[in-house]
Amino acid sequence: MAFVLSLLMALVLVSCGPAGSLGCDLSQNHVLVGRKTLRLLGQMRRLSPRFCLKDRMDFTFPQEMVEGGQLQEAQAISVLHEMLQQSFNLFHTERSSAAWDTTLLEQLRTGLHQQLDDLDACLGQVMGEEDSALSRMGPTLAVKRYFQGIHVYLQEKKYSDCAWEIVRLEIMRSFSSSTSLQERLGMMHGDQNSP
Repeated sequence: MAFVLSLLMALVLVSCGPAGSLGCDLSQNHVLVGRKTLRLLGQMRRLSPRFCLKDRMDFTFPQEMVEGGQLQEAQAISVLHEMLQQSFNLFHTERSSAAWDTTLLEQLRTGLHQQLDDLDACLGQVMGEEDSALSRMGPTLAVKRYFQGIHVYLQEKKYSDCAWEIVRLEIMRSFSSSTSLQERLGMMHGDQNSP
């Protein structure tokens, strides 16, 4: 869980950068929202993962593409935004409402929405016209396909409690897998502000 918390902290660094190097107007509250989002995902556990071993699935998170050193800043921000957007969409379905404690789920949705709003400002500033092209290719497309696989899995498992538990764990893992990308972006922003 500590590793996942460090991941969201890195996401905040990507979004803010030292002295707001992207020109994004992110508040200190953004850091707290990221931490709370991870805590909520942890608190949402309803079943022991051991109970759901038969439902395990390798969703093949596109780790190499997401962590690849070739990603430009705009691509990296696009990938992170896509991960947040897809996670928000996943937990904003009618089926997810039936699977989780409604109070925790609503808090998770609110946190993800706030993070998306904060990151939207950065995305718009960094990407401009590149946005539509980048969202249809490469790493961002790989993230979309990854989440499509999760949706198909849930349908095939008829949105069972175990299927949702496996997906909850997978979302936490996917956030963890993007740590090096986020750290690299944080370092880019640090370099931009160095004399």
